[in-house]
Amino acid sequence: MAMPVSASIRERCRTYLRPGDEIRYVFPVVSLPPPLTASFLVVVTDRSVTLLSTTMFGRDEPSGVWATYPRRTRLGPIVSRGGPTIEFGGMTFEVDDEYAAVVAAADAEAFTPGDLPRDPLPEL
Repeated sequence: MAMPVSASIRERCRTYLRPGDEIRYVFPVVSLPPPLTASFLVVVTDRSVTLLSTTMFGRDEPSGVWATYPRRTRLGPIVSRGGPTIEFGGMTFEVDDEYAAVVAAADAEAFTPGDLPRDPLPEL
């Protein structure tokens, strides 16, 4: 199971989004290929997929909007190239194994919502 990013990271990401955007998923990625790698946070909202650049010393500290894509941007499938990778927006990103399920869930929500399990605690 993926370790969700903290509430404080989600709040820092929210400052770079449009007013009213509802954050659905957030996960860190690293752009490839080396040696010009850079860390980003992928923020999936109800309306968009936003790629946030991060600070040089903090993989979880957003520093600005790199790019914004329509919500129906497909993030997967995950491909193994020495480590799990995804491609979108003309870039390749390495994803930690623990976030593979998050990528799959974000794509399922946008493209095959009937495949998602029902929320067991909708009142929360």
